[in-house]
Amino acid sequence: MELLRTPDERFADLDGFPFAPRYVEVDGVRIHYVDEGIGPTVLCLHGEPSWSYLYRTMIPPLVAAGLRVVAPDLVGFGRSDKPASCDDYSFAGHVAWMAGFLDAVELRDVTLFCQDWGGLIGLRLVAEDPERFVRVVASNTFLPTGDQAPPPAFLAWQQFSQTTPEFPIGKIVAGATKRPVSPAAIAGYDAPFPEERYKAGARAFPMLVPSRPDDPASAANRAAWERLARFDRPFLTAFADGDPITRGADKILQAKIPGAAGQPHTTIVNAGHFVQEDAGPELAAIVAAFVNA
Repeated sequence: MELLRTPDERFADLDGFPFAPRYVEVDGVRIHYVDEGIGPTVLCLHGEPSWSYLYRTMIPPLVAAGLRVVAPDLVGFGRSDKPASCDDYSFAGHVAWMAGFLDAVELRDVTLFCQDWGGLIGLRLVAEDPERFVRVVASNTFLPTGDQAPPPAFLAWQQFSQTTPEFPIGKIVAGATKRPVSPAAIAGYDAPFPEERYKAGARAFPMLVPSRPDDPASAANRAAWERLARFDRPFLTAFADGDPITRGADKILQAKIPGAAGQPHTTIVNAGHFVQEDAGPELAAIVAAFVNA
């Protein structure tokens, strides 16, 4: 497997991202993560096609609330290594990389915050090792099995990801928000990807979402749902009001996961798919209140 590594100079002086890089190696792949603060651990998993830069406005208020924030870059994103071929990526492979990361960093008693693919991977991690997690906050995410047809907006996104000659990472993030994203922030999202060949992971992700019942990940996700149906630790949803991809998924999570009963579920107003970009400090306050309740 050919691995690409983004040059460090691409990450110099990023707007609003002063955090020191940290690294661990999992099965020969270097994974980058941010680790800030002291206190109960909040694990922040990003989605597609972002990286831990997405959490730059959430990390300081969470740290100020007395929490430790660990925000890894998924393999293929951010400062983590990037397998060069789309064929190097699979749903199961991403789950295994992140499970290995949790072991390498020795994270226990974790509060998971997950959005987009951070939830697809994160909810699998919760299902497979529930004792590691003390609570979960899910935002704009789900765990699909392919048994229901995906929304038209997602099918269009899949087609775009495979056919566009240029995959404009920063513009994709900005296009899925409700509030303006500055040119400096767009450049921050673009930083890990100096050339198109660094974007194999970003192009692969949309096609790894189970969209038919016989998808390679469908059986494992169904099994995960069976285990999540027994997860009785606190489970909170904090979805945006303006995400056409995951709209309504919060109600399903609330209905199926026992730990969601009686929790102060909330909706972030005037926010899109990348709710952390639209309303990071507001979301951090929700997470901090949930942890410190």
